[in-house]
Order: sequence, then C-alpha cells, then structure tokens
Amino acid sequence: MAQVDIVDMCEKWGAGPGGFYQPSDESGAQLPLHMMCFGRNWDPVTKYNNRYRSHDASEPPPIPEELISISQLAVEEAGRYLGEKFPSMSPDVCVVKFCSPSGTLGVHKECDESPDSLKKGLPVVSIFIGNSAEYLYGRTRGKKGLHKVLLESGDVLVFGGSSRRIYHGFKEIVESSCPYLLMQATRLDSGCLNLTLKQ
Repeated sequence: MAQVDIVDMCEKWGAGPGGFYQPSDESGAQLPLHMMCFGRNWDPVTKYNNRYRSHDASEPPPIPEELISISQLAVEEAGRYLGEKFPSMSPDVCVVKFCSPSGTLGVHKECDESPDSLKKGLPVVSIFIGNSAEYLYGRTRGKKGLHKVLLESGDVLVFGGSSRRIYHGFKEIVESSCPYLLMQATRLDSGCLNLTLKQ
C-alpha cells in the first residue's frame, strides 16, 4: 500500500462520522493536533473507557485490512533485522494523528492498553507520512535520557518486548520536507500524518 493510498484513505474516513477532530487534555485545553481512530475509540482523557466519542457519539470505523497487514509485516521485518522475535500482534486500534508544522506531541508512554498486552510486550507500530519529524525516545522522560532521530515520510517505527513502554514523542515537525511527489498527489502539503497501531 503506497503512502498516497494511506493519505487518501485517512482523508476519506476523516471527513465522515468518526473522523478528524481536535482533542483536549484533562484540563480542557485543546491539543495542537487533529486525530481520529480506527477499530476502537481512544482519547487522551477517557482512554479506552468509552465505545463512542464523547463530543459527537460516533463510533470509529473498522481498521482497514491493508493497515493491519502493514503493521504485521513491519513487526516481522523488525524482528528479522534485530535478530529477535517480537510477540505477534493483531491490532484492534489505530490512532491517526495529524500534526501541523507548528505542532508537537509531548513525550509519553503507550500504557493504556490491557495489562496482558503490556505484560507480553505486544509491539506498537507507528507509520509516518508527510513532513519529517524530530522524534524523541528513551527509557526515562528527562531530556538527558532521551535520544533523537529524524523520521521521514514512509518510515515505520516498531517498539515492543522490553522496549514496549519507552517514552517517545515529536520534538519538532520539519517544514517543507514532505516529498514533492506525495505533495503533488495529495493535499498533504504541510504537517505530519502519524498512524499508530496496537493491541
């Protein structure tokens, strides 16, 4: 599945019921991004507690099979590259976020899933499309414990096993770094589209 196809798919579903909206944090302040979910509902405040979205009572559309296949292939390839076998993962949620060039995503952990999922270290697969992003990750949240890597359009990040609960987030979106052909074929002319699949 090409990057253009993923963008078109997110644009199609994002414009309908259960589509993109700007979420708020626990204080009520709006976050500097837009998001939607496939599969299950998740938001920064209620986590997975509500089947329907609180602001419009909509239910997320099912996860497209193509995204499930991409995530499972990514887990297999990452295991081969590292020489270790990750636990198999059948994603039941895909959180899609769009960060504008001025947006960031605070350093956090993926820790809202079931205790069984966390205990088994089931992998998280994160797909990046559009502008490049300076990505932070590490075992601790403090700046001294974080590493930085530049993720470009088409990159797929997999973390699982002993690294399942690493801290991670966007430090900065690099403006005007979206591949020209992708920009021409879609309306993704700024920002970064991030799809995170997990179980």
